[in-house]
Amino acid sequence: MEFNSLKPELYVIDFEKSLIFYRDILGFKVEYTRENPKFAFLSYQGSQLMIQEEDDDEEWHNGKPEYPYGRGLNLEIETDELDQILKKLEENNYPLKRGIRESTYMENDIPHKHREILVMDPSGYLLRFSESI
Repeated sequence: MEFNSLKPELYVIDFEKSLIFYRDILGFKVEYTRENPKFAFLSYQGSQLMIQEEDDDEEWHNGKPEYPYGRGLNLEIETDELDQILKKLEENNYPLKRGIRESTYMENDIPHKHREILVMDPSGYLLRFSESI
């Protein structure tokens, strides 16, 4: 496995609940884990992120985390399985923050169209799944 240059690490409130959300609902692959503290390195279609159970190590925090975590940040995750993700979220009665929207982003004079959803993970991090159309 090749590691991306940027790998966000998300402190999570309930590690097991977050692992189930990312792995079983969203379809992330667990690349490796660690037990103390509970940690998982996850990948999904070229995206990579890490989750770790919240701890009291002040060296790694710039303030006391409060729900929802990650305020002011959303993580865009490219996918070619948006409908499958929507189906799994629905099957698990997991709410969307925002349903499907189409967006167009311009690169010079070239339009790039996407379908996107927003969903909050169990700790409140905002995930934006984006599929090219």
